[in-house]
Amino acid sequence: MNHGEDTIAAIATGAGAAGVGAVRISGPRAPAIARAMLGREPVPRHAHFAAFRDGDGELIDRGILLYFPGPASYTGEHVLELQGHGSAVLLDALLRRTIALGARLARPGEFTERAFLNGKLDLVQAEAVADVVAATSEAGARAALRSMEGVFSARVDELLGELIALRVHIEAAIDFPEEEIDFLADPVIGRNLAGLRANLDALLVETRRGVRLNDGIVVAIVGRPNAGKSSLLNALAGQERAIVTDIPGTTRDVLRESVSIDGATFELADTAGLRESDDVVEREGIRRARAQLERCDVALLVTDDEHANEDLAFFAGTPSHATRVVVINKIDLSASTAHREHRGGYETLWLSARTGEGLNQLRAMLRDLATAGAGEGAFSARRRHVVALESVRDYLDRTAGVLHDSHAGELAAEELRHAQQALGEITGTYSSDDLLGAIFSSFCIGK
Repeated sequence: MNHGEDTIAAIATGAGAAGVGAVRISGPRAPAIARAMLGREPVPRHAHFAAFRDGDGELIDRGILLYFPGPASYTGEHVLELQGHGSAVLLDALLRRTIALGARLARPGEFTERAFLNGKLDLVQAEAVADVVAATSEAGARAALRSMEGVFSARVDELLGELIALRVHIEAAIDFPEEEIDFLADPVIGRNLAGLRANLDALLVETRRGVRLNDGIVVAIVGRPNAGKSSLLNALAGQERAIVTDIPGTTRDVLRESVSIDGATFELADTAGLRESDDVVEREGIRRARAQLERCDVALLVTDDEHANEDLAFFAGTPSHATRVVVINKIDLSASTAHREHRGGYETLWLSARTGEGLNQLRAMLRDLATAGAGEGAFSARRRHVVALESVRDYLDRTAGVLHDSHAGELAAEELRHAQQALGEITGTYSSDDLLGAIFSSFCIGK
């Protein structure tokens, strides 16, 4: 079904005056605009060299015209692309000409939104289009392309099939209450539910990894005052981003810095020193530090040889999926040397943020964390996907809880219905207008 009742146009790409740019048009008036710009009927899916002229016949530019009749197009509608020189002035004049011929300016993301509404892409694939454009690393771009090709969607659909089969089994048992056999006690139901939960947990791990590849890894740098947290951020960033003094409590707020290590993106968050304080401003900084710790992918605990064991308490509040790393700083002031070992259940590194000794080992560890599992099959994901899968897990946990009661079949079926809806929100099987608006408004115009 075609959802575009009008015709939209936007500048799709631009590469500067010496490059190539394009104006993209989609909708029912695209064939008429193509005829007006070419001067004759275009041949579908053929490149036409054309002189693009304004309403007075004046030359705007010379370039390539491509016409794709719907539904065999990106949006599922008639699509026209006018490729010219990359000059912003020429592209703007070409865009104004298409609007004069009956198009209107596209909203951000409207081309991809129409592709989704017309069944050309599901919601995960549509989001991946924006993720490919916004990718900040090669691994992230490859992962986004896999999501755009449907790798993540296929995993969600596979899980959805298992869930629906389980729901059918349970609802069939509810439909025959007069039978003497307790269908809900069937061990097959228990085994299938356990298998479904295991597959969900595996997908959740991969989805969190996909968020890291897409958004970059959030690294919370925590520890007591004067441990060297700000010095470590400056060293990793390669510039003086945080104020460093000998005065405890200098850092009062969360300071964020985006850095790239071997093509992987990290959001470093320098936080206030964790301690008891009567200072109102410092207490707020400590609260924000703990909040940052609760949403991190990696927690770097900066400490020293003297306080390393007692400072492990600062890891409290770190999410279960986050990686915890102990950084024993200031080895330039102690007898320690730069090295790395697994100690007390944590990866531990000895370094000096001030001199840089041992810093490359930390960079290598962060790089390895970013690229772990980023090989063939890895896909990009967004935080909303993680939230949806976590909701599914909660519904399945409650299903397992009520199945022990032979009279709770309706409750189990209801939990599975909610789980199915939460899964459907990922690919767009179930989606509200508010959700679609929030997703597509973040796209570039022309996508």
